[in-house]
Amino acid sequence: MHYDNEHQQEVISEIIRWMNQSAIRFLDITLTARRAGFSRWHMQRIFKQHTGITLGRYIRILRLSNAAIALINTASPVIEIALEYGYESQQTFTRAMKYHTGFNPGAIKRLPAADKDKLVQEMKKLIVLAVH
Repeated sequence: MHYDNEHQQEVISEIIRWMNQSAIRFLDITLTARRAGFSRWHMQRIFKQHTGITLGRYIRILRLSNAAIALINTASPVIEIALEYGYESQQTFTRAMKYHTGFNPGAIKRLPAADKDKLVQEMKKLIVLAVH
């Protein structure tokens, strides 16, 4: 089935909205493609074509940015947040978070309030800018 470029852009915009509003912590390419009604291959291809970023990379940005916000806005232990956002170990989560934010999760929790607010804004901005 052939879809025109405008239809594809509408689907991608809707998928991005759904991903950003979804309470699903374990978003992946298969689930996202199923939601859009496309095969994994086609979903990945048109996502990159319309956003300039791979779907897998966007999902990682979304998961890590939301996990960073959860570190700031909740009193939950780091391991609990790591597991909630799909990481199998605290070590893997710590490495990914350090790469994503420049801070390890414990350091994020200990940031002064003003720096936490700044990091939350940076994470929200990153989620939006990643696909624009």
